[in-house]
Amino acid sequence: MSQAHTFAGLLLDCEAVTLRPNEPFTWASGIKSPIYCDNRITMSHPSVRKEIARGLAELIRRVYPEAEVISGTATAGIPHAAWVAEELGLPMIYVRSKAKGHGKQNQIEGRLLPGQKVVCIEDLISTGGSVIEAAQAVQETDGEVLGCAAIFSYQLEAADTNFAEAGFELHTLSNYQALIEESLKRKTITEEERALLEEWRKNPREWGN
Repeated sequence: MSQAHTFAGLLLDCEAVTLRPNEPFTWASGIKSPIYCDNRITMSHPSVRKEIARGLAELIRRVYPEAEVISGTATAGIPHAAWVAEELGLPMIYVRSKAKGHGKQNQIEGRLLPGQKVVCIEDLISTGGSVIEAAQAVQETDGEVLGCAAIFSYQLEAADTNFAEAGFELHTLSNYQALIEESLKRKTITEEERALLEEWRKNPREWGN
């Protein structure tokens, strides 16, 4: 079993992800979706969150061995960044969605020195907007962004485009395709439902309309 399938299984086990191709969810954007992913649920499962922290830490050791600081994207990326930083024995910062309106008006909390090499942590990648903005904020504060890491990606074309245009790498522990395959293996979806799920990823804005 691949790492992507292992972590897909963990997300299914703790019900952080729900597949419902015949009764789609509606995202805040209005998109109809056969999947709902809430990785905040993993915080309430110590064994799962520990495996995620170990997985992300190992990914960073392998891909970004020169990392000096772990950054969390507000809000859901913050706890995972903290656990990963603890696992690696590295400093941690987090990036607000916008600068505070009082005090020092910080957008980045914690201490980031000019030139330090940073990996940005997010929990979930849909279009990638939040973590890309966080990574750009790190760059604007003279940090060097090595790349971004996340627990799960919907593998949408929009995310691929956005990361390519921003010039940031992305690595994830699991992804939409692995989740579908793991669900099919567990017989929690049918082949017909698998087809619906795969069709959604090709054109999420038009799916279900």
